[in-house]
Amino acid sequence: MNLLPSQDEVMSWLEKTGALRHGYFKYPNGMYANQYLQMAHAMRYYQHLKTMSVALSRKLRGNTELRAMIPHLSVVSPATGGLAVAYGIVEALRANMVYWAEETIEGQPQRFRQYVQPQPGEKILLVDDILRSGRNLTNLKRIVEEHGAQVVGLAVMVYQPTPNTADFGEIPLYHLARIDAEYYSEDEAHALMAKGIQFENVWV
Repeated sequence: MNLLPSQDEVMSWLEKTGALRHGYFKYPNGMYANQYLQMAHAMRYYQHLKTMSVALSRKLRGNTELRAMIPHLSVVSPATGGLAVAYGIVEALRANMVYWAEETIEGQPQRFRQYVQPQPGEKILLVDDILRSGRNLTNLKRIVEEHGAQVVGLAVMVYQPTPNTADFGEIPLYHLARIDAEYYSEDEAHALMAKGIQFENVWV
């Protein structure tokens, strides 16, 4: 295997570990799809996490502007899903430090812990295990910028866009694999259910 795994290699890891499942699924936000991806299943295996972190860091180093920032570049991730990825990226890149945002009050947006937050002018790479709706990364971008830091890139293990994925404009996005699931409208899902197809409810 090359140090930069192919799309097929990443897909193979995801399927073998049970991270990627095929069938009919209903997501908590009401979307219906023919695939379910939960990266925690793949990241249970440290070797997969390490290999993917190193590979993603190599993609990041391919950007000359970003590579020049690395000694002063910090990584921000949502807790808890993106935290393992963040530490893997920092180790592989030898970047500056890791910050994370978490939901300290149930139902409230994620935020940084007191005194553990980016500084004004700090260069920030946003990291997560997956980009699907972009809700977590959108919130991270907002709170990073509220602290006066600058988001210079987004990095995720897997990019699985939906019809409603957030637009991050000109901020570069790096990923190891892209998975294009098939999404169904509510009417289409109900038509399938009328034919006897059952959608499994997934809660994350």
